[in-house]
Amino acid sequence: MLRIAVPNKGSLSETAVEMLVEAGYTGRRDPRALTVADPRNGVEFFYLRPRDIATYVGSGALDVGITGRDLLLDSSSEAQEIQTLDFGDSTFRFAAVPGTVHELGDLEGRRVATSYPTLVGEFLARHGITARLVKLDGAVESAIRLGVADAVADVVSTGSTLRAQGLEIVGPVILESTAVLISARPEVDGIATLQRRLQGVLVARQYVLMDYDLPRALLAQAQAVTPGLESPTVSPLADPDWVAVRAMVPKDDTNHVMDALYDIGARAILVSPIHAARI
Repeated sequence: MLRIAVPNKGSLSETAVEMLVEAGYTGRRDPRALTVADPRNGVEFFYLRPRDIATYVGSGALDVGITGRDLLLDSSSEAQEIQTLDFGDSTFRFAAVPGTVHELGDLEGRRVATSYPTLVGEFLARHGITARLVKLDGAVESAIRLGVADAVADVVSTGSTLRAQGLEIVGPVILESTAVLISARPEVDGIATLQRRLQGVLVARQYVLMDYDLPRALLAQAQAVTPGLESPTVSPLADPDWVAVRAMVPKDDTNHVMDALYDIGARAILVSPIHAARI
């Protein structure tokens, strides 16, 4: 049975669980449950702290897991990223009191507070910077005001939390993180099926099916607008001068594509959601 680690809380947990359910796996009904068996699909889920998942997967105790790229890199685990999952995006940056740090080199010999000492330490080492890392478990924004650090390295979204603490972003981006599927043994039976299912969920979320009728003479123009993944499906209609066309279209482009097709001469343009896919 394939053993899968899933975040039990935090920003990654809800979306990870939703993706697995959409992929046809059994979700946990009791939020306090630590394990859920899914014998129909030959898997068992283990709900763990996101920060611990890379350690369990890297040790071989579990076969595969969902966690953040940042947590994987900070863990020094032997697990590897085998698939990106397109959610839980975050950016890591340095921040300091305005006027105290202007560029990365100014961190030389300074104290840097972070919850990700391995990730930040390796980044600084790659740039030839020697700094003293102060490991904190969350809320690193207060470290400078409380006198334990000269700068911080943390997740940045809009920067409003840092500004509220009188800090400004400095230096380059440390890491662009996202949710990833990880494994130390990607050849284990069942992982390829899991990957195909999760990829199918991603496709279903990113694309819609578009159907429309079109004069046959305009088909080449319409195909340029809706090329599909390989090519659109074209079917004859009762009127031999017309055809029906079906193609997958990026969801975010739906209305622009409909407008373009209508201007070409397409009619009866319909859009349908995709619930599952295998590409």
